[in-house]
Amino acid sequence: MRILAEPASKDDQRKTTEPMPPPLTRDQVRSVDSRAIADYGLPGIVLMENAGRGAAELLVSLGARGPVVICAGKGNNGGDGFVIARHLELHGLVPTVLLFCDPAALTGDAQINYRIATAAGLPVLVHGAAPDPGELDRQLARGDWIVDALLGTGTTGTIREPFLTAIAAINRSGIKVLAVDLPSGMDCDTGQPLGACVRADHTATFVARKKGFDAPGAPALTGNVHVIDIGVPRRLLAEIAENR
Repeated sequence: MRILAEPASKDDQRKTTEPMPPPLTRDQVRSVDSRAIADYGLPGIVLMENAGRGAAELLVSLGARGPVVICAGKGNNGGDGFVIARHLELHGLVPTVLLFCDPAALTGDAQINYRIATAAGLPVLVHGAAPDPGELDRQLARGDWIVDALLGTGTTGTIREPFLTAIAAINRSGIKVLAVDLPSGMDCDTGQPLGACVRADHTATFVARKKGFDAPGAPALTGNVHVIDIGVPRRLLAEIAENR
């Protein structure tokens, strides 16, 4: 699993041995996923496994040694969170997943990884549509790190509950945060908060940087950006780059 840290300067960028893929828009992210599955036969569950394992390995490389609290939503970003929890446990860490939806609302690959995580005995604490802020504060305080796997690149419009309460709790926790793909509440294309946004210390973004990461003010939300290779063929990335 290759993890490419964002170069700090143009000089550093010239020294990298692998070219960084160009930033992707929301529509291009969708195209990468759909074409990897339809045109190249890569199952979505494999892409999710690669993404979650890469994010877990990044977290370990960043020095995570204690308990990790993973905040998960109902989409593929939450599915990544379940994979991360499983691989963190394999590294000897203690993961807890806070799920901000009814488990019955999970579908597809996210549902599969939820079932794997619960079958493996990983703790999953379910929050309803109106999470209790005090209880959230207590649960987050148990972590050495928080993983933000609430919302992904497809998020648009104004952030609503239960994510407003979850994002506020993460931001006031004072605990180091790793965002999965992008900070929850950030618009993928503009880099602007959608009313509320996680402030991450690090972001594990998949395939390539997102267009919004280069917007003024965005680095204060993403923290250090790390690009994680999830096994998408280089030819596919080149085709999408040509059609920008």
